[in-house]
Amino acid sequence: MKSKISVFITGFIQVFFVVVNTYFTAKAIYLGVFLASFTISLVWTLNVKRTALGTWADRFLYAGGASVGAVSGLASGAFILDFLTTLF
Repeated sequence: MKSKISVFITGFIQVFFVVVNTYFTAKAIYLGVFLASFTISLVWTLNVKRTALGTWADRFLYAGGASVGAVSGLASGAFILDFLTTLF
């Protein structure tokens, strides 16, 4: 069970930062782009072998985590931008 949760969390984190990075790129927030893209690459190095060699159940769990991560990343990126806008 622990490895199944790990696959879901990995998918979540990976796509969360992809969406946040896309949002920051669209808004030209350079530091955000730098940090998000660094995190994407770091997570990817941990993820490649596990997902590629996993079962179909692992792939669906990863995709589910990625979907939830995408929605969460969009909401977080919007929240961060709104927060920064109120500060400056």
